[in-house]
Amino acid sequence: MVEELVTAGVALASAGAVGLMAAARVVKQYERGVVFRLGRLRPQVRGPGLTLIVPFVDRLHRVSLQIVTMPVPAQEGITRDNVTVRVDAVVYFKVTSPAEALVQVEDYRFAVSQMAQTSLRSIIGKSELDDLLSDREKLNQGLELMIDSPAVEWGVTIDRVEIKDVSLPETMKRSMARQAEADRERRARVINADAELQASKKLAEAAQQMADTPAALQLRLLQTVTAVAAEKNSTLVLPFPVELLRFLEKAQHQLPAAAPAPAPRVDPAPEGPNSSQGWTSRNVGRSSARGVCAVNVA
Repeated sequence: MVEELVTAGVALASAGAVGLMAAARVVKQYERGVVFRLGRLRPQVRGPGLTLIVPFVDRLHRVSLQIVTMPVPAQEGITRDNVTVRVDAVVYFKVTSPAEALVQVEDYRFAVSQMAQTSLRSIIGKSELDDLLSDREKLNQGLELMIDSPAVEWGVTIDRVEIKDVSLPETMKRSMARQAEADRERRARVINADAELQASKKLAEAAQQMADTPAALQLRLLQTVTAVAAEKNSTLVLPFPVELLRFLEKAQHQLPAAAPAPAPRVDPAPEGPNSSQGWTSRNVGRSSARGVCAVNVA
């Protein structure tokens, strides 16, 4: 009798241990447990720790509450200004209602992914190229609102959406590079023109000051000559006043026309043994005298 009681007790304890092991479930800190009893959702969501369910009757589903990082595949579209681009993004979301995430949608991860791709293509079509390149913060907010609106019904909250990269065609890249180069050249020309304007004003003031004191112009000329000579150049270029050239040209036009020179007189050859030598000497002397006069006149 005692042996039968002991055997029954051991069997009962073994059955209880097996049942306890079958009913015990462990839920982690970042998870929540959703229980379905005979296919029906239990209203109570199990928290982290050890929890018990009815074996073979209840089914426990664990749902993670961690933030999920989901990359959005690159989507190709045409912007509002008719430019073809490829844009990829990343979505950060988390589950706020585990029961709705299991009941309202079959796979909330896949649903969020598809909604993100659709919203990204829609944003591309509504935006211009300059907005995609420079005003991404505004586009991120609009994309987050478009994804978050249907995701709230699924028990999912969108934490952040970021546009990662915008790929442009090679022709568009070259056009933008030429545009940027032209803009930089325009700014350089404007700066150069502004510098020339300021320099011209300073030169006008300097010219007016030198006009009042002519000696200052001579001193400036000597300083320029000194600076050029210090470079050990073989050629020295000096400025020549244009007024002096005009004065000389005017004086040349005022000179009377030169009278024609008289024909040279040829003396008859004298007779005698030294006649040819003396005649030659006199002609040479006269020619030399006429040459000196021509040099002096010039």
